[in-house]
Amino acid sequence: MTMTPAELTDRPALQRNRARVRASGDLFLHALARDELHLRLNEVNRRFTAPAVICGLPQVWGDFLPAARVIVDEPVLDLEQGAHDLILHAMALHWASDPVGQMVQARRALRPDGLFLAVMPGGQTLAELRAALAQAESEITGGLSPRILPMGELRDMGGLLQRAGFALPVADVTSQRVAYRQIDSLYRDLRAMGEQNALASRRRSFAPRGLFRRAAELYAAHFSDSAGHLTARFDLIFLTGWAPAESQPRPLRPGSAKMRLADALGTEENPLPDTVKIPDKD
Repeated sequence: MTMTPAELTDRPALQRNRARVRASGDLFLHALARDELHLRLNEVNRRFTAPAVICGLPQVWGDFLPAARVIVDEPVLDLEQGAHDLILHAMALHWASDPVGQMVQARRALRPDGLFLAVMPGGQTLAELRAALAQAESEITGGLSPRILPMGELRDMGGLLQRAGFALPVADVTSQRVAYRQIDSLYRDLRAMGEQNALASRRRSFAPRGLFRRAAELYAAHFSDSAGHLTARFDLIFLTGWAPAESQPRPLRPGSAKMRLADALGTEENPLPDTVKIPDKD
C-alpha cells in the first residue's frame, strides 16, 4: 500500500496569503536570502545555461536569474526530466507537505552534475513568538492550537538531501535577529511576506478573547533587549546538492590508501596493544 504524506498546508489559504504580497513591500527575509544565494552561486566555478527557480512568490523571485524558468511550488512541479543544470528552491520548501518529494522531482529535472540549491526559514525561526502564543493560549483555554508552522532543523533537512538522492550534500544556516518596537510590527512583516498561518490543522474559529494581548505581554516580558525592543530570531537554512555524475569525486574504498596516515603527517605511529587491562574497582 502506498502511503501519502499528511497534508501540512492548506494550499488555498497559502495562495491567498501569497497573493497579497507586493514585491515593493518589506521583504527583508527574502532580501537576505537573495543576497546569500548570489554569494553562493558566485563561489561555484560553473556557468549555468538552463536554470529554473521554484518559488511561491514569482513577483519576488521571477527576476532573480536572467532567463530562468520560474516554477510555482505546487505538490507536482512543472519540471521536465533532465531539462536543467541549476534549480533553486526559493523560500517555499518549508510549506511543502512532502519536502523529499519536491527534492526528488528537482533531482530528476537536473542534468548529471547539475546543482540544486534551496533556502527556507527553519531552525529557531519565530521561536519567541511560538513560545509567547503557546503560553498565552494555555493560560486562557488550557490547550494549544497550531498557530506557527513547524520549522525543520538543520540536521534533519540535510538528511533529506541524502534521501532525495543528491550527491555531495551540504546543509548550513545563517541567523538574523530583528528588533521591533511592538509585536504588531512583527505581525505586519509576516503578512507582508505571505507567512501568516496556513496550516491545514489550524483553528478555523476566532481566537480566544485576550489571546494576542496576553501574548504581547509575555513576549515583552521574556524577549526584550536592553532598549526595550522585542527581539525575533530568523534562521535561513541553505541546502546544496548535486545530481549524481560519474565525474564527481568519490570516497576511496577502505584499505585502498597508498600511504600511511602517520607518514603523511610526519609523525610516529604507536599501535595499541592487543589486550588492554581494565583496572579493578576499589
